[in-house]
Amino acid sequence: MAKEGKRIRAANEGIDRTKLYGLDEAIELLQARTTAKFDETIEVALNLGVDPRHADQMVRGVCNLPNGSGRTVRVAVFARGAKADEAKAAGADIVGAEDLLETIQKGTIEFDRCIATPDLMPLVGRLGKILGPRGLMPNPKVGTVTMDVKGAVGAAKGGAVEFRVEKAGIIHAGIGKASFPKEKLAENIRAFADAVVKAKPTGAKGTYVQRVAVSSTMGPGIKVEPGTVLSA
Repeated sequence: MAKEGKRIRAANEGIDRTKLYGLDEAIELLQARTTAKFDETIEVALNLGVDPRHADQMVRGVCNLPNGSGRTVRVAVFARGAKADEAKAAGADIVGAEDLLETIQKGTIEFDRCIATPDLMPLVGRLGKILGPRGLMPNPKVGTVTMDVKGAVGAAKGGAVEFRVEKAGIIHAGIGKASFPKEKLAENIRAFADAVVKAKPTGAKGTYVQRVAVSSTMGPGIKVEPGTVLSA
């Protein structure tokens, strides 16, 4: 059995693994233990009472974090003509059509979010095997297939976080940086949880949000009382 290093032991010290903490206290514990030389990401994980193998229990959506994510998001847009100009004016990092398709097919993917106008989806569809596994395929359900290119680029740059439930029924996302004030992190986490609740599928039975935990990039995971995260 591998031994824990000094940093891990120090991070875990003072945390009761059997206790469910209030959200504010959990954030305070995390921030007190962020000792890395970079601004660590704060993440939230929700265990849901769903089985994603069934189509009517799939959970997917997008959340616009009220205080942003703290990340620099690179955005690519498939668009032509006036919509391409709109994307560039909105701050998109890469804009194109056939030329962007060829770049991606050659293996160059220098973006974190991909947006497309509906008329270019037949073109983008050719990239399904490349973008799909990376979670980059544009989808109307999360607002990345749209004629509102300006709004989609602005949301992506401003801290929109896409989410999709994993096979084990878990959803997790980075919702801010350790340097954020505690109140802003809490607000982001609650907004994210609310978005997940609003995306509750018709096939979900019993308790939907079963467990909640928060963690930092290099820190421990802390269990959180769901009632302190979810809106009444």
